[in-house]
Amino acid sequence: MDEYRVLLVDDEEEIRTGISRKIDWAALGFTLVGEAGNGEEALELAEQMRPDVVLTDIKMPFMDGLELCRRLRQSLPAAKLVVFSGFDDFEYARQAVGMGVSEYILKPINAPELMEVLTKLRTQLDSQRLERRDMETLRRRYEESLPVLRELFYTRLLSGQLSPAQVQDRAARYEIELAPGLWAVALVHADLPAEGGDTERDELLLLSVQSFLTEHFAMEGCAARVVLFGDTAALLVQLSGDDKLYPLLEELERLSLLSRSYLGISLTAGVGRPCQGPEELYRSAEGARAALDYRALVGGGRVIYIDDLEPQPAATLSFEENDQHLLSAAIKLGAPDQVERAVGTLMERLRQTGLSLSRYHLFLLEVVTCLVRLARSGGVAVEEVFGANFTGSVSLSDFSSPEELGRWLAERCLKLHELLGRQRTDSAWRLVEQAKEYIAGHYSDESLSVEALCSHIHLSPTYFSTLFKREVGMSFTAYVTQVRMDEAVRLLRDTDEKTYRIAERTGYSDPNYFSYVFKRRFGVSPSKYRIGLKDGGGRPL
Repeated sequence: MDEYRVLLVDDEEEIRTGISRKIDWAALGFTLVGEAGNGEEALELAEQMRPDVVLTDIKMPFMDGLELCRRLRQSLPAAKLVVFSGFDDFEYARQAVGMGVSEYILKPINAPELMEVLTKLRTQLDSQRLERRDMETLRRRYEESLPVLRELFYTRLLSGQLSPAQVQDRAARYEIELAPGLWAVALVHADLPAEGGDTERDELLLLSVQSFLTEHFAMEGCAARVVLFGDTAALLVQLSGDDKLYPLLEELERLSLLSRSYLGISLTAGVGRPCQGPEELYRSAEGARAALDYRALVGGGRVIYIDDLEPQPAATLSFEENDQHLLSAAIKLGAPDQVERAVGTLMERLRQTGLSLSRYHLFLLEVVTCLVRLARSGGVAVEEVFGANFTGSVSLSDFSSPEELGRWLAERCLKLHELLGRQRTDSAWRLVEQAKEYIAGHYSDESLSVEALCSHIHLSPTYFSTLFKREVGMSFTAYVTQVRMDEAVRLLRDTDEKTYRIAERTGYSDPNYFSYVFKRRFGVSPSKYRIGLKDGGGRPL
């Protein structure tokens, strides 16, 4: 396995040197990737090095070990933290444990004790790493979760929350066989008098109904499965032919009568219209739910087929919620080819209805409304998408065929995709520039932080940190330090102010820490840097 990364933090160089030399890091499975003399420096190094283990002293200048641990617990939640101190102080230990510190060691540190701690941490880290990599463990956890995942899958399938591609993909993933062909959904409701709203009783009853239907449903040539769906048991039946619908209704009538003997209750079944393929099961479920709504009118304890009460209307077109979600996701987050595929899927469904172009009006209006909303929410002018003369609607008379309409729609969606992408890029640039302006106006404030900046520009610190580093090429902390050091150099060159005053003006309340950071960056102290500027004709030593 790869060696684990260690960051060592102590303000005494002698102690750091002693620890780094006395410990055989490689033999213990570690590598020392960095050393820091204070908490501030350690935070910067931790951001770059991403250590697995941090060894830190409690008492240090600029930022003590406990504050460092608190900050690391946020930025590196998986890192193991080891604190050592020369003070046998219970309060320190209590605070350290409260921050999730793995070990608390008293100074003077002896090598055997530290090696024992590192060995213990190595065992913990190995265990965590192996657990993450152990495919059998992952597989077992996945299998344990399968019943819940399957139940969620059926709920989303019957609610129409899955695209056709997602239906087959997730069915295969969850080891569910959903063959193509004719399907129908029956929603079975247990008819009981109310008894004080006993939730536990209702849940047990629903499980009993599910078990009853699973055990007693029998219909030659038809496969069925029973799942819980809201307050009903949903019977998903694959019909072997169009002539099997009425035998299904008869079988449900038989089960409704049988339930009175077996369960002591009557069952009402709402049956939806048959549909082609499991991807359309949500349509049959909608019909089944509508059929159940009629039980107060026609009476319970019977089978209600939606077509008997609501004859099927002629084929219609509608831009459904799932269509809107898929098209919006492709335009906002997908690649151009995904946008084209999403539009192509919509147009193919329109062609399959067999309706003339003149029947597309409502569908087109709904699609255009969706695109207008996407443009406005993304800060894009609708005229850029639809043209300068756009009035808010599109006339079907502008198109000679469904194919021409499809090409026009694809062009508008691709244009919106391009404009939203450009807007996001411009927005990221503006946010970074806004952040730079804020830093330029507040670098002298010692309390300047990511949190304060994000509160000002209304972004989450995590998102901002990722965005800033991607756009600027360095972290927020490193950038602030660079701005402060550039200003310090200017003040040293152009003014005669004392070093402690320059420290205050660049955001450092502690002149010693200012000198420490300055020397780390330029190799000399601020005073020597100024002398070098004067003696070297404007060049530092």
